[in-house]
Amino acid sequence: MQHNSLDQIIQSRIDSWLNGHYDEATKAEINQLLADHNYTELTDAFYRDLEFGTGGLRGIMGAGTNRVNKYTLGAATQGLSNYLLKLYPDTQVKVVIAYDNRNNSSLFAGIVADVFSANGIFVYFFEKLRPTPELSYAIRKLGCQSGVMLTASHNPKEYNGYKAYGADGGQLVSPHDEAVMREVSKISSIDQIKFDRSHKNIQTIGKNIDQQYLNEILKWSISKEAIRRQKNLKIVFSPIHGTGGELIPDALALFGFENVIPVKEQMIVDGNFPTVIYPNPEEAEALSMAMAKAKETDADLVLATDPDADRVGMAIKNDHNEFILLNGNQALSLLVRYVLEAWARGGKLDGSQYVVKTIVTSYLIDKIAASKGVECFNSLTGFKYIGEIMTRLEGQKTFVVGGEESYGYLVGDHARDKDAVVACAMFAEMAAYYKDKGSSLYEVMLDMYMEYGFYKEKLISITKKGKSGAEEIKAMMEKYRNETPLKLGGNSVVTLKDYKTGISRNIQTNETEKIDLPSSNVLQFFTADGSIISARPSGTEPKIKFYCSVNAPLNRKSDFKEVALCLDEKLNDILRDLGV
Repeated sequence: MQHNSLDQIIQSRIDSWLNGHYDEATKAEINQLLADHNYTELTDAFYRDLEFGTGGLRGIMGAGTNRVNKYTLGAATQGLSNYLLKLYPDTQVKVVIAYDNRNNSSLFAGIVADVFSANGIFVYFFEKLRPTPELSYAIRKLGCQSGVMLTASHNPKEYNGYKAYGADGGQLVSPHDEAVMREVSKISSIDQIKFDRSHKNIQTIGKNIDQQYLNEILKWSISKEAIRRQKNLKIVFSPIHGTGGELIPDALALFGFENVIPVKEQMIVDGNFPTVIYPNPEEAEALSMAMAKAKETDADLVLATDPDADRVGMAIKNDHNEFILLNGNQALSLLVRYVLEAWARGGKLDGSQYVVKTIVTSYLIDKIAASKGVECFNSLTGFKYIGEIMTRLEGQKTFVVGGEESYGYLVGDHARDKDAVVACAMFAEMAAYYKDKGSSLYEVMLDMYMEYGFYKEKLISITKKGKSGAEEIKAMMEKYRNETPLKLGGNSVVTLKDYKTGISRNIQTNETEKIDLPSSNVLQFFTADGSIISARPSGTEPKIKFYCSVNAPLNRKSDFKEVALCLDEKLNDILRDLGV
């Protein structure tokens, strides 16, 4: 809806930018919007301050308090600096900074380095773009107290962002993220931000850390003999114009793969992402060029990563030799099964191992882990919560593998964030192992469904932009809370879990239990037939997401398509009942 005027608070914020010590280009951008009477854009740009969500600070680039720019990133870094200096008063505080291929990422990274260094904080600055998981690794390796990654992950090209990390190499979680934002909120003027770089406090890093990181990943390889026999496995790879091109070909070569086929057009680093609509490996369109290359070359496997190389999409051949895309639940389930079975064969499972997934990720993984005597932890959505569990259990239990349905996976404890570099290498190894056994990932997926049940998931995202959109999403969640549906897909809703209140309620008996997780604006409906439906506003995008999971037995492989159709019908019935 087009606003015809500006309210007083927003006008006051705009005036403070026009009259403050902001650069002329910023003021010109604001004045042009005023001259064009573009009040909707101005309202969205100034109606709030950017806040840390599940993925840190993320937004559209441009002038304004609700935009990613020199000043909002400067304020975030000054607030983080103030917090770090208070938290480590007798320590030379050190941080790592990395950035991806997005427009302005290198510029913003330089500004972040300026502010840290001006505050007396020592900065390890990557010489060029690097994957997010390498930043997580470098924080731990270099003994740093924090780190920042400049990226908007898989968002459209207009976005950029700022992921803040703690000393454990994981993204900031409560209470640290809230404490940083309190420090940021104390900055009432940009004059409080120290922008004058101290060159003595900045050291460039690069190849040396790369090699140590790759060597650490190699330690998690399980099937070296199978790779040697299948070293010519044809792997089509695309970084979708992002940072994956920096290290993933090297990782695959280090594991022993000699036939990696790049999608050359998408190996070109470009923040405008000219060959895709969205640089998101969750979208089929983003993998269309890689799929075409795979068909042309009769490849075995397709891998494609998002701009900061922490997520990976995968395609495999079905029983008709046609490439099909796997979703994040399928890929993670296969990975967990492969790794745990390999550890079991090697006699390495002694009861101290565990896996971690999020509450909206397939519960097939819980069943696989339980069958191997391995504990499966469920965290809130966002990999930072997986990292938090890993840090809490460090030295007590052994993390093996984990991930989330949104195409983020981690094998090994070298990082505290999802890692497309190790995931690509392990997916390739998994394909080689099963090919060496005369099977395929598709056949193994069917075997898995026959053993544990056919689990099928569907994600629906509804975009609601701007202030009005945020209000609509809030109203939707309140309606689900206050008017809980009694049936979904023809089955009774037996349990409602409200992660905001921390209460799980039996709908029929009204009995309640406490949920032992931090508060989060998520609702989960559990039905009598084992379906699970989650409603969750995104922490990083103007969206509300619905995650639906249904399951049924698969008695014969020949029944796969028939059962899949039945599960699709059930998913659609559930979403219709939710009004989605």
